Amino acid sequence: MNKILIANRGEIAVRIIRACRDLGLRSVAVYAECDRTSLHVRLADEAYAVGGNPAADSYLRIDRLVDVAHRAGADAIHPGYGFLAENERFAAACRDAGLGFVGPAPEAMALVGSKTAARGVAARVGVPVVAGTEPIAEAASDDELRALAGRIGYPLLVKAVAGGGGKGMRRVDDPSGLLASVQTARSEARSGFGDSSVYFERFLERPRHVEVQLLGDHHGNVLPFVERECSIQRRHQKLVEESPSLAVSPALREALMSAAARIARDVGYTSAGTVEFLLDEERPEAFCFLEMNARLQVEHPITEMVTGVDLVAAQMAIARGDPLSLDPQRLMEANGHAIECRVYAEDPEAGFLPSPGRITHLRAPSGPGVRDDSGVTAGSEIPVFYDALISKVAAWGVDREQALGRMARAMAEYEIRGVRTTIPFFRSLLRHVEFRQGRFDTTFVDRWLATPGALAAAFEDDEEVIAAMAVALHALEGPGARPEDDRPGASAPHDPWSARARAEALREWPTSGPRTP
Repeated sequence: MNKILIANRGEIAVRIIRACRDLGLRSVAVYAECDRTSLHVRLADEAYAVGGNPAADSYLRIDRLVDVAHRAGADAIHPGYGFLAENERFAAACRDAGLGFVGPAPEAMALVGSKTAARGVAARVGVPVVAGTEPIAEAASDDELRALAGRIGYPLLVKAVAGGGGKGMRRVDDPSGLLASVQTARSEARSGFGDSSVYFERFLERPRHVEVQLLGDHHGNVLPFVERECSIQRRHQKLVEESPSLAVSPALREALMSAAARIARDVGYTSAGTVEFLLDEERPEAFCFLEMNARLQVEHPITEMVTGVDLVAAQMAIARGDPLSLDPQRLMEANGHAIECRVYAEDPEAGFLPSPGRITHLRAPSGPGVRDDSGVTAGSEIPVFYDALISKVAAWGVDREQALGRMARAMAEYEIRGVRTTIPFFRSLLRHVEFRQGRFDTTFVDRWLATPGALAAAFEDDEEVIAAMAVALHALEGPGARPEDDRPGASAPHDPWSARARAEALREWPTSGPRTP
């Protein structure tokens, strides 16, 4: 295995390219038209166009990806996550074309990459599952949908059978919202994963969400890792992850890891995968299986930080046929604590609407214990066609307090201009008393944001800086400067020297981090 094609884009493509470089492998990037000048294209040894901007015309085209792999002389394809990463047809197409696939075999992927099939596997090996249905036929009538939902009970989730990342998932509280939610979930699943299949699952009101990373090789070895906590979510999209979880005792950790390993062994799973569980807030030991992700996870950096294992390199070794040689005991114990924040091009002040555009300035955080996995630079475009993830910032500390302190420093250092980002959200979250004390569940963020003024502190900081800048600029102008307020008789609101206009102009300055007038 000498040359790898990365069938993805953004920060995960950059991450895999760097792993290839570490291992002495050549990398091949693919790109849609809007990604022609992207960082992953520039970093790879070779790059090939695969189509138009919509994913259905580029990153989801199995035929084009396999063709490019052959033309480039690649030995194998790494799917990253999202797009075709959990598509067994893609894994099978690679095998049929004589290409290695850096992931599980298509047969195993079909069993666990489908959320409904994975639920059956979990039940078979004695792991409790959340109540749910089988995949629902596209042709199911409205009455059939209502009948299925009635058997599960409300509130429930409409969930995509394939993929992850909160796409194709909708909460339904009563029958009135069911049909529209099914339609929306199907549409999201089709555009995101090329599969519109959905099913219904019982919604648990206030659980904690934890997951177990694992590796399986072709020699029968399955190694589970210390858990990650993923309860800080907004509308089922993970925002913050950490390892280890404050809610998991040593005995529960052993039970979770054992359950994850049983599921993986039952299907002959190879490569990196993750088994996700829900914990009851009152009785965490009564956990239940949620789903299995047959791929690398977005949040894999924090596991790497607390275990010292390079998961992408491990995937490559497994795909090459090497046996795992890691110490199982070392993987059960976290060395310190790590936390990750996903920075999106979204505007928290506008309900987290996407903020596509060109990044005109970027200063990434760094320093002791801080890792920035990013797919952008100054000048990069955030397109409207894909997920708005800019980067993943991870911080490590000897304990959670130090990790949180380093993450707060990182969020203060992070500067991005040109697009709105979720950085102010994280700055506010990191000050929240309940979050700092570890008193949260999967509904925490949605409940917090529903409180008037929830993010005010973060944005008030920015307003104070803007005001200080305006005062400083006025002082520099000296005598005879234009009036500095918007009172009647002073400069008009549209006057470029008015305080209001200055504040608006100065919003183009970085929206996070310390700024000096």
